[in-house]
Amino acid sequence: MKIVETIQEMRKWSEEQKCDGEKIIFVPTMGALHEGHLSLLREGKKHGGKLVLSIYVNPTQFAPGEDFEKYPKNLETDSAMAERCGVDVIFAPECNEMYPEGYQTFVEVEKITNMLCGKARPSHFKGVTTVVAKLFNIVRPDIAIFGKKDFQQLVIIKRMAQDLNMDIEIIGYPIVRENDGLAMSSRNKYLNHNERIAAASINKSLRTAQKMIEDGETNATAIVSRIESIIEESGIPRIDYISIADPQTLEDVDKITRPALIAIAAFVGKARLIDNLHLK
Repeated sequence: MKIVETIQEMRKWSEEQKCDGEKIIFVPTMGALHEGHLSLLREGKKHGGKLVLSIYVNPTQFAPGEDFEKYPKNLETDSAMAERCGVDVIFAPECNEMYPEGYQTFVEVEKITNMLCGKARPSHFKGVTTVVAKLFNIVRPDIAIFGKKDFQQLVIIKRMAQDLNMDIEIIGYPIVRENDGLAMSSRNKYLNHNERIAAASINKSLRTAQKMIEDGETNATAIVSRIESIIEESGIPRIDYISIADPQTLEDVDKITRPALIAIAAFVGKARLIDNLHLK
């Protein structure tokens, strides 16, 4: 396994693979790898070809006051985990490599970035789409794999790839959960014991909502109210949003009469946690 830190070297390696007729599978991350990330890598191996993992904490998707400086980083541990999953190359650039002095170009998707997480983090997805577009140009993957925990991000990346005619297959992989149902996240490391117990209520509320729908409830307001009460009863003081939305447009729906997405964001201690359930 190689660790590559420069754009020039990464492009050279990718060009060599393309010349040899190899397919490139790409999993972009910010590191602090956990079982959720490893599941994406294992999925990538199933597609054959060469597997590339990027580890880069992207500053442009963090707003002032967010946890950019504190975001967990451990390249040595991440590298060992990646190698066990069969990664061929880790692309781990420095910030001045990705955003050199004078940088002023951004990629922005409209409308769907204004929903859900975009309401509270208006500059977040502009940073995400910019860095992902740059990574796609550098790595030149045939397939890119993203986790469905960040469902809005997945929808936005698919939209960007389609709109900009990027010849890349975007694959969404199911959420991987802890034993207590908490969606795996690098930010789970911020939680203390009591916060971790409270955080499990997010998934509990989603399972309750699913049962309500299976029992015939279609009123979105009633379902959201029940989700809210479960989360608040656990001791979580601040909910960012609870939304029942169309999984393509991300616009809220009043009644569940077709496939829908239940999405939640809540603050637990120092962590902002997100989770969702795709109702088919």
